[in-house]
Amino acid sequence: MSIAERKGRQRAEREFRIIAAARAIAEREGWNAVTIRRLAEEIEYSQPVLYSHFENRDAIVAAVAIEGFQELTVAIQEAAHGTTGQQNALEHVAMAYFDFASGQPALYEAMFILPTDLRFAEAETRPELRAAFDAMAMVVTPFCDDVELVTETFWAALHGLAELERSGRIRPGARVERIMLVVRALLVFRNNSHDSGS
Repeated sequence: MSIAERKGRQRAEREFRIIAAARAIAEREGWNAVTIRRLAEEIEYSQPVLYSHFENRDAIVAAVAIEGFQELTVAIQEAAHGTTGQQNALEHVAMAYFDFASGQPALYEAMFILPTDLRFAEAETRPELRAAFDAMAMVVTPFCDDVELVTETFWAALHGLAELERSGRIRPGARVERIMLVVRALLVFRNNSHDSGS
């Protein structure tokens, strides 16, 4: 292994440790506890070493969010895989989305709530973010002609419901009923679109 390869591997390992520590602290204590100083203490690196990898805390949050989108993509794909029927796939994906959001609240917060420089729905959108959208679009496609619009709307509905439930604004016991309302709305949309000849 060349010196450059070894340095590259060491750099990647340091970044992995920083991201893992940020996730662990955030899950235990919330994102307010995640600071550059705290991370440096946690993984026993100096603050300048952390800054040599990440410009600031927001960049660390973005790195955690990217991991989250990779994991969400897998969760969506696994939920859709092996289901029988398009409606079942939609229901399973919606439930998997809620399970992901509620099971890893700090990760979900990094992905969707905290400020980052991640860009969505643009030419510069990172492939990890695009992959999550594409995984969602795969289960939406049979229900519409404008896949992008309907996928965005489906995702927005799931996110809104998940965030309201996570923050205690709506009853968690009605989750399944709400998901079924969203799924039925897609079915009605499809039937109305086909009836209108679009």
